[in-house]
Amino acid sequence: MPRELNQTVFVAGHRGMVGSAIVRRLQALGYRSVLCAGREELDLLDQQAVHAYFSKNRIDQVYLAAAKVGGIQANNTYPADFIYENLTIQANVIQAAHLSNVQKLLFLGSSCIYPKQAKQPMQENALLTGLLEPTNEPYAIAKIAGIKLCESYNRQHGRDYRSVMPTNLYGPHDNYHPENSHVIPALLRRFHEAVQASQGEVVIWGSGNPMREFLHVDDMAAASVHVMELDQNTYQANTQPMLSHINVGTGEDCTIRELAQTIAKVTGFKGQLSFDASKPDGAPRKLMDVSRLRALGWQATIGLEEGLSDAYQWFVEHWLEARK
Repeated sequence: MPRELNQTVFVAGHRGMVGSAIVRRLQALGYRSVLCAGREELDLLDQQAVHAYFSKNRIDQVYLAAAKVGGIQANNTYPADFIYENLTIQANVIQAAHLSNVQKLLFLGSSCIYPKQAKQPMQENALLTGLLEPTNEPYAIAKIAGIKLCESYNRQHGRDYRSVMPTNLYGPHDNYHPENSHVIPALLRRFHEAVQASQGEVVIWGSGNPMREFLHVDDMAAASVHVMELDQNTYQANTQPMLSHINVGTGEDCTIRELAQTIAKVTGFKGQLSFDASKPDGAPRKLMDVSRLRALGWQATIGLEEGLSDAYQWFVEHWLEARK
């Protein structure tokens, strides 16, 4: 499908890690009208404000990357915030897009939508086939609702609202909060501070045995734009009416122990790695089946060590901002 560079594209959540990467990708491809709005301009939790924003701006496409996100501890501590805010943002943006006759929208979900004991690698048809991981169930349920919102507007109103489910993401503009961050930014910060303080040991949460898949956010942005730009017939031929989401990942995983060893290498840490098995591991393994996305002509290009080096460089360059 020809790239429609003159269309107005609204990226909801442009200051976040994923949203900012999508903006960079769109601008690099030559999109001339990429619309962004910070929270001071548009509160996505305010339904009336969201509807007014869509009415004011002639929007052609929407990337719904706005979300409340966090690691295991954040999900455990603030479950009500995670389910309420994500449900509200999704409902507000998708309904406003529909009422403003926006035909194309891409919703960004999460691999946590799949059951804790889903067969590995996880295929799209594993959705709603078992119990979710308890530590992030509220967030996962919100993301499942987002998928079903898109499917429902397609069925009832003939919209072209698509969903992509990324694996664990990392990269520039990640959240490096010492308590509420995901595993890669948490470890990058911990190892960096250990190097700066000449510490001889870094303690990692959990046993180190769970296996995880990691995708650099620039790859995620490239995949998102690729899926959005697909011809509708091509997209629909690789999905089903009640199974319209597509996995995005590398198709490869590693143990948390192997991840920590790679981060130690990237950050220059020479000390001992210790694992605190009293802390929760989460799901034993989370690997995405990305055969559907590959069939649609896209696959990841950034290797883990290369991507971690890029993320660490951004962290060091933005130390004062990132450490808050």
